[in-house]
Amino acid sequence: MAATQAQKLAAEFMGTLWLVLGGCGTAVLAAAFPQLGVGFLGVAFAFGLTVLTMAYAIGHISGAHLNPAVTIGLWAGGRFPGGEVVPYIVVQVLGAVVAAAILYAIASGKAGFDVHAGFASNGYGAHSPGGYSLRAAAICEIVMTFMFVAVILGATDPRAPAALAPVAIGLCLTLIHLISIPVTNTSVNPARSTGPALFAGGLALHQLWLFWLAPPVGAILSGLVYRAFFAERKPALGPAPLAA
Repeated sequence: MAATQAQKLAAEFMGTLWLVLGGCGTAVLAAAFPQLGVGFLGVAFAFGLTVLTMAYAIGHISGAHLNPAVTIGLWAGGRFPGGEVVPYIVVQVLGAVVAAAILYAIASGKAGFDVHAGFASNGYGAHSPGGYSLRAAAICEIVMTFMFVAVILGATDPRAPAALAPVAIGLCLTLIHLISIPVTNTSVNPARSTGPALFAGGLALHQLWLFWLAPPVGAILSGLVYRAFFAERKPALGPAPLAA
């Protein structure tokens, strides 16, 4: 039996909450922990593991988008109905905000915690971990999201081995983080950017516009390219047989 709309939206809320809590939580709580910090590598794997686990947990319910850019990219690629795009994005953002609130409640329990120090938010220029410019950040986010959506479309293609799709998608997000954490702290996901930015404020909130612009642009381009060049083609119908 197909999932109801309410079940789909609940799954997207829970899945996005887990992605932000798991990924950003690792960045805030564990990345630079004294002596045993997991660093960039640990954060990259944390984000990949959240997608991998949720793809198996809720993929059969909602598709496990967990990301407004992915939802938009799947729509552009002809894999998702336009009427469901906005409801998916709304619950994804809500899940991200709730996750950020939970993370804030945990992190603020430590003496000396300063939410304005970053709180795993995304940014460019002075707010970029490596000091990368707006131009570099925009290019990075567009290209990384383009490739992420391309892998999702390819891995979930009916011709691909379905059981391995979550592995490919999770590892792709891990690789994306390994490449781009120094540039923007890695977004490729407007919801993931919104949750922490609402709590960090300042530059994180001021620069949030980029992470609502660049990832959807990359996602739409990826969906259109995949649809034009790689989607399965239905065989053309031959001429109707002559009447006897």
